This record gives sequence, structure tokens and C-alpha cells, in this order.
Amino acid sequence: MRHGGAALAICAFSASVAYASSLDTLETFLKSTKSGRAEFTQVVTPPAKAGQTTVRSKTSTGQFSFVRPTRFRFDYVKPFPQVIVADGQTLWLYDADLEQVTARKQAHALGSTPAALVATAVDLSTLQKEFSLEAQTDTDGLQWVQATPKNRESTIQSVRMGLRVDGVQVSLGKLEIFDAMGQRSVLSFERFEVNPANLGAAQFKFAVPKGVSVIRP
Repeated sequence: MRHGGAALAICAFSASVAYASSLDTLETFLKSTKSGRAEFTQVVTPPAKAGQTTVRSKTSTGQFSFVRPTRFRFDYVKPFPQVIVADGQTLWLYDADLEQVTARKQAHALGSTPAALVATAVDLSTLQKEFSLEAQTDTDGLQWVQATPKNRESTIQSVRMGLRVDGVQVSLGKLEIFDAMGQRSVLSFERFEVNPANLGAAQFKFAVPKGVSVIRP
């Protein structure tokens, strides 16, 4: 709680020191946000083809949650249901329209992916094993870090991570993902809950729906 102008000035000064760099902010996010939950909107824009003047984007919405360092899930609601779950051992992808589940070993499926940036890394040094990190200029009320995979065979070209600072609390505001084919995906997060008390391992268990085929590549 703030008490008067002097206390407010001290708080503002402390915040400016603590978050002098977006890399410092990212370190705080990785260490202090052990779990999280938010609603998201994802806009995917493909690269323009030769002679194309307009490009049609696709928008999806849903919920995102994670518990470091091994569990996360994306529950897509619109325009069609899809679920991506990492339960600590297996990465599950369920496409309801195709009535199909793809299951991969989680350790092999992650690495230099956006999920590693957000949900599985526990500090900067862990993240820097997979990514080159660069602090960028603050815009849109967010502090930005660009991450470039060190693995040249990665399907991701780069990821920009926008972090929202509210006092001593840091949450995820946006992810801008550029893949190797020139496609851009922007995920905007709203109502981000930091370390919610009722979020645990049970929320990341995946049961294969009856009658659905399972592919294990």
C-alpha cells in the first residue's frame, strides 16, 4: 500500500532500478512466476505471395496455463476446439475436428520453442542455452525481449516477448512469433493470473477421448 507522495516516489524509483532492462524483467518473470493462467487471442498472418496486396489473417481465442518447469496447456475454443498439453512426460495435441491425437516425448518436442520461453525455463541462464536474448525498446506499455534460437534447424526464426510490469509483479502481455517460413503469430494475453492457488499438476493430465486415434511419430 502506498502512503503519500514520498512513498510513491520511492516506489517509482525502486521499480525503475529493479527493471532497468527488459532482461532483468524477464529474469524476474522466470523466477517469481512459478505458474500462471490467462485468456489469449492469437492472430496468425501468413507471408504475402508474389503479386499479393492483401493477406488474410486467422484469429483464434482460448485459455493458457502453465506450472514450471514441465507443464503447460493451450485450450483453443474458437473458431474450433484444439488442445495442446504438456504433462511433464508427453506433449499432446488433440484436434477435435480430425478426431486425432498426436503424442510426442516432451523432452524431444520442446527446446527452442516459444513454450520454453514462457513456461519451462526457470532462469535466464537456462533460457540462454537455447536462445540468444536481446533487450529491446519499451513499446505499448510493455518491456520487450527478442529471443533467437541458437539451433539453426529450428522452425522458429525469432520470438518477441512483451512483459507487463505492475509494481513488483511481472506478467506476460504478448508473444510475437516469426517462423522460418515467414509466418507471423501474435498472442495477446489478458487477465493474467500470477501463481494462482488452485492451479496444479491435475489440470495438466490429458485423457485420450474415446474413439480417437493416437499418432506417435
